[in-house]
Amino acid sequence: MISSTRAAFAGAAAVFALTASGCVFVPVEEAVVDASPGASASPDPAAPRLPALDTSRIEAVPASTEVVGEMQVLFTRYENTFTAIAREYGVGYEELRHANPGVDHWLPGEDTPVYLPTRSILPAAPRDGIVINLPSMRLYYFSDHTEDGGFSVTTHPIGIGRQGWATPTGTAKVTQKARDPVWYVPASVRKEHEEKGDPLPSVVQPGPDNPLGRHAIGLSMPGYLIHGTNKPAGVGMRVSHGCIRLYPEDIEALFERVASGTAVEIVDQPVLAGWSDGVLYLEAHRPLEEDERDMSAEAQKAIAAALERAGRDPQTVELDREAIAAVLKEQRGIPLPIGGSAASHAEYLAASRVVENTVPLPEDGGDAASETAALLD
Repeated sequence: MISSTRAAFAGAAAVFALTASGCVFVPVEEAVVDASPGASASPDPAAPRLPALDTSRIEAVPASTEVVGEMQVLFTRYENTFTAIAREYGVGYEELRHANPGVDHWLPGEDTPVYLPTRSILPAAPRDGIVINLPSMRLYYFSDHTEDGGFSVTTHPIGIGRQGWATPTGTAKVTQKARDPVWYVPASVRKEHEEKGDPLPSVVQPGPDNPLGRHAIGLSMPGYLIHGTNKPAGVGMRVSHGCIRLYPEDIEALFERVASGTAVEIVDQPVLAGWSDGVLYLEAHRPLEEDERDMSAEAQKAIAAALERAGRDPQTVELDREAIAAVLKEQRGIPLPIGGSAASHAEYLAASRVVENTVPLPEDGGDAASETAALLD
């Protein structure tokens, strides 16, 4: 049961053409995405169910590592919901939804394969302290550095600020930590609630009604915290007033390990590229609603930087333009291979580790699902 535990990059921003084997990199809207060989591949429902891997903490990671974790898949029971699956396996609600397009997130049904987004490309940021990537709604905590550049990394899903209350990007530090924090409600938040007919007090004491949960980590960005929550269904969603929310069990673990003065880097990287075992992967997340950047151009920059890190000549690297276009179109938020000789995306996903379904069955008619619906309303 996963839910109970949980060097900087140099980047080139050149826009380029990939001409090897006739592969020319084009914007996604101009690429034709055909069904590639193996498109009908799917996980084997008769495969042995293995224990799920805890990919939230990975130790002794070599300095050259760019992709961490492992893709996993479970087969659902009729009563399972995405809210319950996400909490049990340490992923966020929206990232689970995006990783499984076409699956009903309220009631996926019996024996439906649901991919767990437990593999990711590390953001292009210093591997030191806390790194938060807003589009992926993921927090990474780098620690236990070695002389040769190795490290350990802990990663958790997060909730972030909704549109109009966006979580800012930038560099900060941990300034303080508080158990059972008191919430001094900002005037702007009180005003918003008053306009909705839901007035708030100026101070909320610790307890079940406190949205900060049991633990809060203060940042040098005034007014912003990393904290727990009294509404776990909101983790992995844009529902806060700008603060960063974690599952209660995740913030408790992070709280114990993070010291005052720890570096914090908040980035906005919807498209990431990274190498694993000689294969180049591309990971695309749905950009924040207010993000007006060209995602195709962002992919070109990310791929160019990955090629430069590996010392590879773009003119001699065979990349699959249809695979790249598919990643950008689908925005599933999981690393997918884009090498010309790599497995198709369907084949790659079908090879995911098939794990035991340990999702608790609802005891009271599904309050978590109702909570999710209220947050999405």
